[in-house]
Amino acid sequence: MNKTLDFTKSKNIHAQIHVPGSKSIANRALILQAFLPHLIINNLPSAEDTGVLQEALTSNKEIIDIGHAGTAMRFLTAYYAIQPEKNILLTGSKRMQERPVKILIDALQELGAKIKYTNQNGYPPIQIYGQEIAQNKVRIQANVSSQYISALLLIAPFLTKGLEIELVGKLSSKPYVDMTLNLLEQVGVKTFFKKNVIQISNLISQPMFSQGSYLKLEIEPDWSSASYFYSLVALHPKAQIQLEGFKTDSLQGDSILPDLYKELGVKSEFTNTGLNLAKQKFEPKELLHYDLTNNPDLAQTIAVTCLGLKQACHLTGLHTLKIKETDRLKALKNELEKFGAIVTISEESLLLSPPKSLQANISVATYQDHRMAMAFAPLSVLTPVEIKNVEVVKKSYPEFWGDFEGVF
Repeated sequence: MNKTLDFTKSKNIHAQIHVPGSKSIANRALILQAFLPHLIINNLPSAEDTGVLQEALTSNKEIIDIGHAGTAMRFLTAYYAIQPEKNILLTGSKRMQERPVKILIDALQELGAKIKYTNQNGYPPIQIYGQEIAQNKVRIQANVSSQYISALLLIAPFLTKGLEIELVGKLSSKPYVDMTLNLLEQVGVKTFFKKNVIQISNLISQPMFSQGSYLKLEIEPDWSSASYFYSLVALHPKAQIQLEGFKTDSLQGDSILPDLYKELGVKSEFTNTGLNLAKQKFEPKELLHYDLTNNPDLAQTIAVTCLGLKQACHLTGLHTLKIKETDRLKALKNELEKFGAIVTISEESLLLSPPKSLQANISVATYQDHRMAMAFAPLSVLTPVEIKNVEVVKKSYPEFWGDFEGVF
């Protein structure tokens, strides 16, 4: 289904939004809960990816199809690998079968896991023969996807001797690894991370595991989802939006949004109940540079915001975007250029030269990527925009269209 958005005549905006819980935190918490039944998770989001993971963790099927859920693919690969007596074929959508898992599987095999590819080497589908793993040291390439590392970290406390991980190369998206370590600490796991070595203690032998007391994890609101409302405030002439539940202390790397959008004309103010966003005066600069190595999920939103503000920008640290739901660099180039921008991409960067005026009535392709749909929606306050296949937002934020259109 396609949706045409035209909010070019909207005047003052005063809205209050309840952004769903963080999918990234929720998916990590669900893996921990599968090992620790006494763990209670509050504010679990309705994201399709989270539902897919929940269903897989409680399924007795021998074939698990996770569709487009990349996090589920990585986390479940490690989870099933250490489940004795489990024999699982893990597969996904056509795009998922083009997304590499070799780095993770090489690491698991180095630990002694039994996994084989059933089609193309290095890619799903994979056959996993669960077994107990006794080895406790592994090396893994760190500059491709932090999810590979987090997948290992989440099973580490439940290995006989814990786990020591040696990271090879510069770590990508470090805040996501820090998030995983923080959650492990919250459930009683001792962790150590210095330079390129991470050490995770075995949890089973620790007193907390055997006490039987309940632990609670509160899933904080999702900063990545908040970015679309930051973009809306930046592009609208007179907008104020309240985002409920956000706090200054966050596990999410995308909580850098207040600093990033200060340069793009958005004032952020934390209150007792959340976060207030307000439009500030913005004057385009010659070129804005953002290193998004730690925040690649913000790339699409920032690029579209800069397009609407007629602000040239150079975004770097984007090498992980090529293995997401789509090749996000190519997708961004294709769609931004429809509006008249000049876009140059490399393996890890995007350079945007905005047009003097936006092309009108553009139809934006979403490439089965939820973030493409949501990132381009705020442009509708400047020019009518058609968003194709709007249902893709269910992957992370099913309520998005109701929340976005409700603002007006």
